[in-house]
Amino acid sequence: MASDTLPHPFETAATAPAVPGFDCVLRAWHAHEAELLGYLTQQLHDRPQAEDLLQEVFLKSMRLGRGFCSLDNPRAWLYRVAKNTLIDHLRANKPLCELPDDLPAPVHERAAVDALDLCLLRNIERLGLEDRSILQACDINGVTVRVFAQTQALGLPAAKSRLLRARQRLRQLLVDHCQVQFDERGQVCCHVASGTL
Repeated sequence: MASDTLPHPFETAATAPAVPGFDCVLRAWHAHEAELLGYLTQQLHDRPQAEDLLQEVFLKSMRLGRGFCSLDNPRAWLYRVAKNTLIDHLRANKPLCELPDDLPAPVHERAAVDALDLCLLRNIERLGLEDRSILQACDINGVTVRVFAQTQALGLPAAKSRLLRARQRLRQLLVDHCQVQFDERGQVCCHVASGTL
């Protein structure tokens, strides 16, 4: 729907043009517009800016369209959208301060576990195809074990066991080839970055 057919949020219900399917948006808007404007004005201490953000909230509610009619609590939804719009506005307009020209460059020390990336990649290649594929999917690409199981026609318990075994084999390779050491909590504490190939 073209934006020029949308009613202006500050028109009254009597003067707003009828837009089929958006009656519930307009009813909720007219019921809560004043309190939303009050909330935004209180947060910003600037009524014109608050009105601009209120316009954005109105447009977002109109974009939701007929879905707005199925909301359990339109007022709560409008407040949540108003709050998120306000947060986005404040982040975008956060003042920047000038840094001195002689500011030293930060020293980035990588955590031991972060510096393992090269060793990790070398040793994943040492694993069998089954181990590599499940580690790549679940631990690197973020696929859930359930989805991996479905795509491989595996039961969920079988996929979980496969992932556990693959992780154990990779852990042993990291210990053997990168001299990875773990602290008392099982976290990587140190390793030899060069690792043997």
